[in-house]
Amino acid sequence: MTSEAGEIMEKLKEKKVEYEAIASTDSSVNLENIDNKIITEVLGPERYGRVRFQGSGVTPTQYFGSDSQQYMPSGSQAQAEVQRLRDQIAQMQENTVEQIAEVQRKYEELQQQLRAEAAAREAAVAAREAEAATMAAEQRKKHDDLQL
Repeated sequence: MTSEAGEIMEKLKEKKVEYEAIASTDSSVNLENIDNKIITEVLGPERYGRVRFQGSGVTPTQYFGSDSQQYMPSGSQAQAEVQRLRDQIAQMQENTVEQIAEVQRKYEELQQQLRAEAAAREAAVAAREAEAATMAAEQRKKHDDLQL
């Protein structure tokens, strides 16, 4: 290892210790991508067309390979994907319509049930009032009979 590489390694270690110390006292510090952040602070931002830690002259295409076709689907693949997504959207719309109809049916059913319960309560109140009126009339009659 060259002296320059040794210095870089030492700086990387120091930064890591520094960030870990900050993270132990401050819970808002996110340590997920800390290694990339430390490397960027020590070495500077990545340069376009280069692969870090692979020596000079190594390009991303040389290092990772040139298989750009895996990222670009053919026309028929793209059309098939579009059709699959359209079918999926149509199915989701159909499901949504069915769910709305079910909710509406349940809503109407509950309204009908509430109306029936309200009518039953009103009938019970009317029956109690009629019974009370009958009892009051009987009481008046008994009172009148006793007065005679």
